[in-house]
Amino acid sequence: MLMPSLRAFECLLAAADLGSVTSAARHLHLSQPAISHQLAALEREAGTALLTRDRRGVRLTAAGRAALPEARRAVAAAGEAIRLARAVGQGVGGVVRVVCAQSLTVALLAPVLARWNLDRPDVVISLRESTDPETAFAMLESGETDLLLFPELGDARFESATVAEEEIVVALPALHPLASRHTIRTRDLREEPFVHFTPENRLGAWIERHLDDVDLRGPVVVRTAVTTHAPQLAAAGLGVTVVPVSAITAGFSGAVRPFEPRRRRRLVATTTTSRDPLVTQLVGDLRSSGLRVPADIARQLAPAEEPTAERDPEL
Repeated sequence: MLMPSLRAFECLLAAADLGSVTSAARHLHLSQPAISHQLAALEREAGTALLTRDRRGVRLTAAGRAALPEARRAVAAAGEAIRLARAVGQGVGGVVRVVCAQSLTVALLAPVLARWNLDRPDVVISLRESTDPETAFAMLESGETDLLLFPELGDARFESATVAEEEIVVALPALHPLASRHTIRTRDLREEPFVHFTPENRLGAWIERHLDDVDLRGPVVVRTAVTTHAPQLAAAGLGVTVVPVSAITAGFSGAVRPFEPRRRRRLVATTTTSRDPLVTQLVGDLRSSGLRVPADIARQLAPAEEPTAERDPEL
């Protein structure tokens, strides 16, 4: 069965509201025969008259009165659908589904979301935090999400753009002997009690690949699934840990030290090849904003100043 067109419903509403086919034609910028054709098609589909016509104009029949509220809702819904589609196309409305690495929510994403909340109040960011990139990529491939924010993983199936870099650091108790050093070498961590990650948090596997000269099988004292918990556990005196700097929040009670040589990793936004305007704008804003490192943490990671040589007063 063919459903009536929205144009036919618009003609019915205009004729009922204005009481005249002629007035309805002027209102919709159609000819009077075009209006009459749409109304006749609608009545054929309903199998009954919807309007009565006389010299004074047109009036709704009982069937017409019954159909009118739903016809009005159908036209309004169609208009709302177009409005929403136009808003998404213009980047001012809609929903963006984001899967973000657990530690990046506050340091990378939150500052941009705060601005979007003010500048784009009709845009909804649906956020899911994850420690499992493989599952996140599967969600992107199946269309369950629009954007991934993770460290670079080298998956060539999707389109990726670097939005920031972050440093990999050592977090440890404030009074730990290693805290007296400006930088830490991987070999300094040998035999140190270590706060590590459970298998579902893939950061643990990344650390083991990149700290290839540290055996972490023996000294692990506790494992956590939550990236931001690891530095807090270390600061509490359980040991040392290696985390991205995004996992350390302002006011951290422990010490944070860089590696020697310093270690960094790229953070990328990964999407399908068919980006919509909202996703494109979000990626651009993330790149412009960059990664926010709290000032007290940045000071601990700043390069040590070289001592100033005293000048000989006789020279």
